[in-house]
Amino acid sequence: MTSAPDARLLVAGVGNIFLADDAFGPEVIRALDRRPLPPGAHVRDFGIRGLDLAYTLLDGYTTAVLVDVAVRGHRPGTLSLIEPDLPDGAPAAAPPEAHGMDPAKVLALAAHLGDGPLPRVLVLACEPAARPDPEEDIDPGLSTPVRDAIGPAVQALHTLVPALLADPAATPPLSRQEESADPPAAGLAR
Repeated sequence: MTSAPDARLLVAGVGNIFLADDAFGPEVIRALDRRPLPPGAHVRDFGIRGLDLAYTLLDGYTTAVLVDVAVRGHRPGTLSLIEPDLPDGAPAAAPPEAHGMDPAKVLALAAHLGDGPLPRVLVLACEPAARPDPEEDIDPGLSTPVRDAIGPAVQALHTLVPALLADPAATPPLSRQEESADPPAAGLAR
């Protein structure tokens, strides 16, 4: 499949490798080292570097796919594709921390800093099982359901990315093999 002439796609892993299932995004990016995405897709682990991601979103990408955990009320390990509402460029309420990653704050900052619209942003999200203990500074290690979702996430990216390179406005669905059946299948949500 060939990519659209001006399509530039960013696949960004986000999350803290020291905080339980929050390490999902970086772990998926590591797994992509063994199974690279097609040319035209720029893959990068941003970890907790929110400012870095905000500025990168302004580098002329057509589409950005963030890989992260998100609590959506599904069974742990469930993958969903989310298209968040993007901020309109109004001043951000609070800038992201230099070493923190709140995707909503990152998108708000990028919208505020940029001269034009942000790229289309999709989030390939995994339902976490283990949440960090606020009393602990470090809680390494993915839960079993989230670790088991890494392979399906890589497969989902190998389906999504070629479709998005060919048509950045496409909304390729996740296949049933990548979604959990209960509660209701997690499809695209705004």
